[in-house]
Amino acid sequence: MNQFCTISTKSHLFKTKALADSLNKFNMHLHVLVVDNDDILDKSEYITYYNLKFITSITGLKLITKYKNQSDKLRWALKSVFMQHLLMQTDKIIYVDNDIYFYNDPKMLFDLLDTNDILLTPHFYESNPNLNQNWLEANFKVGLYNAGFIGVNTNATKALQWWSECCLYNIKKSYWRGLFDDQKYLDLLPVLFEGVMVLKHKGCNLAGWNYLWYKLDRKKDSEVEIEKTYQLLFIHFAETSLIHFSKKTNFFHTEYLTYIENLRKHRKGYTHKRSYLKTYTMSVYINHLKWTISRLLEG
Repeated sequence: MNQFCTISTKSHLFKTKALADSLNKFNMHLHVLVVDNDDILDKSEYITYYNLKFITSITGLKLITKYKNQSDKLRWALKSVFMQHLLMQTDKIIYVDNDIYFYNDPKMLFDLLDTNDILLTPHFYESNPNLNQNWLEANFKVGLYNAGFIGVNTNATKALQWWSECCLYNIKKSYWRGLFDDQKYLDLLPVLFEGVMVLKHKGCNLAGWNYLWYKLDRKKDSEVEIEKTYQLLFIHFAETSLIHFSKKTNFFHTEYLTYIENLRKHRKGYTHKRSYLKTYTMSVYINHLKWTISRLLEG
């Protein structure tokens, strides 16, 4: 049985369980590290739960000490450590954020790990220097690859250890320093390590920031070719994805409804409420305003 893993808080276990349901349809098992739970949760047929006591490596313990009062940073910091521990039990492991949902069989991802040590998914932000320059520059601010997905085999342990040490150094959003949480460090993986594959399958890690690529390619190419090359594998339902795909006219509204239905199996009455006031959301707006002003001054 192929193995996935994710990291969650207790408050978001309903999303984790929906993720597990989507994987169980394809006979996949999910390992879940719960960072704010002292007890081991009951194991189900297709979910195994862990708490922080499972993390025993020196780097892992340092990360827990440094970020123990910052749940988001702790979740991000422990990805590589958790994966290293699981690789002692299996020869391949794929990490996904718990707000991801699978629509087709992910077996091909594990097949790729037979000949590649690390799998990364690009953000696929727009990159036209003449149009949407804000998205072009976003590639260099937040990172080329999305940290909500990374696949590895046992040959990737050195790379995972390097990533965990980067997270111990700093997890911070600071554009001028070239930092963006645990994510920006991934840009260096293809430079520093062999066997890194950039997965250009646009049906993987599809989200609100890249779905237009998928839609445009469907118009451009034949349905048969698109189905073969870009079959939707999984959607990353981050906030921006929920906002875009909740619109009835959106190309992926049906997939959105499927996801919401499954979330409600684990949290009755769940409704997506758009968050405008999160600190990070406000910082995005402020940075976009600064970017716009700087572009106007240039012109």
